[in-house]
Amino acid sequence: MEALDLARWQFGVTTIYHFLFVPLTIGLSFIVAVLQTFWYRTGRHEYLQATQFFGKLFLINFAMGVVTGIVQEFQFGMNWSEYSRFVGDVFGAPLAMEALLAFFLESTFIGLWIFGWHRLPRGVHLACIWVVAVGTNLSAYFILAANAWMRRPVGYEVNPENGRAELNDIWAVLSNDQAWSTYLHTVSAAFVTAGLFVVAVSAFKLWRNTRHDDTGEVGVTPPKRDLALFRSTLKVGLVFTLLAGALTFVSGDHQAKLAAEYEPMKLAAAEALWETEEGAPFSTFAVGDTEARYNPIDVGVPNILSFLATGHFDGEVHGMNNLQEAYEEYYGPGDYIPNVFVVYWAFRLMMGFGIFGVAVAALGLWLTRGRTRLPRSRWFYYAAIAALPSALLANIFGWVLTEMGRQPWTVHGELLTANSVSPGVSLGTVAMSLGIFTAVYGLLFVIEVGLLWKYVKKGPSHLVPDLENDEDESQIPHFSY
Repeated sequence: MEALDLARWQFGVTTIYHFLFVPLTIGLSFIVAVLQTFWYRTGRHEYLQATQFFGKLFLINFAMGVVTGIVQEFQFGMNWSEYSRFVGDVFGAPLAMEALLAFFLESTFIGLWIFGWHRLPRGVHLACIWVVAVGTNLSAYFILAANAWMRRPVGYEVNPENGRAELNDIWAVLSNDQAWSTYLHTVSAAFVTAGLFVVAVSAFKLWRNTRHDDTGEVGVTPPKRDLALFRSTLKVGLVFTLLAGALTFVSGDHQAKLAAEYEPMKLAAAEALWETEEGAPFSTFAVGDTEARYNPIDVGVPNILSFLATGHFDGEVHGMNNLQEAYEEYYGPGDYIPNVFVVYWAFRLMMGFGIFGVAVAALGLWLTRGRTRLPRSRWFYYAAIAALPSALLANIFGWVLTEMGRQPWTVHGELLTANSVSPGVSLGTVAMSLGIFTAVYGLLFVIEVGLLWKYVKKGPSHLVPDLENDEDESQIPHFSY
């Protein structure tokens, strides 16, 4: 094992861990804003409770996301100095915009929202959480634009004297079609995750407030203090999930077409397609021989991959063997095929876990149709709770597909991963930092889960008491920890 191997493992582990918090932050900011808007418009007490309850869970997750993101960034200087030296001029602009325009914006207005409950007028206070939601999503765009540049570098030129990529068109970087397409796909998946988070929490609280018989059927007990609240938030989460799921599928289709144009090797690896084909099938199950570069077993649906990649059922899709020959001729000798096993199954696991979560939302909307109906089968509550880890896994495998599919490049066509690692870093140094980061992230995981579990079990009533007159804003407490 070399330092490069451990450095890649370290960055992969910290990135995936950090991304457990990012989609919840992105999606929950909007859901909390919507819940507070419902309270502002209707004055219904359960929407006030829901805003405070899910707002507290959002803040816990936001804080953990900031901490894990800062730790992750340490690695650019520790293990990937050659990469940082090459991309620094290009990355500096979008990341500075993210910090100055988005992160400070959301951080400032989060403070105003937390401490402004009975100090700011209701309309101004509501505007604060909407600014937070916009700032959070704007922050995601700048970061994803920087990431998209690695897959389709634009708006730059390489200085022949120092060998660095130098920015010459910031608008090209921000308007990169890979950037806005990746943004739509990532943010819609984040909304699915946040929607299923609300669904899972609501289902858990409703399940705790139901009685079960021996047949597995459930019946609601006489109304309890949180029942109306979680019936409402369950519906909100289900609607969010279903709408975001539809956008995820549409944006995913566009991502496949961009991959065919700019990252054909990733698309071919995701389908274990070795030879160029017209009317290429979508592989449903394959067993590949990476040494001989062919699939002894491959079960596929004819023409579907060509349609997904080109929009035509008889379109041509390049295979890995043909692309390898072309890349060797253009870039020089080397192995330009990513880890086919990882990329192939990451694609299918991403789709499988994502489809499961959206299917639960569709079923839940059917079972909760009407104003007061709740699902009467115990298994639905189990499925709704299980949909949350399913959504998180779909996000994880999506990023594994994105990053592993780009290999062996960190910047496609410009910088190999093997040339990106810090030249002076040793195996022992990386191992030590990996151990420290793992310990820190393990501690943060325990804190995060402990805090979320504590406040989910407590419910919303400890935040906002059941007031007979909730128009008295002086009785609405601050958040407290």
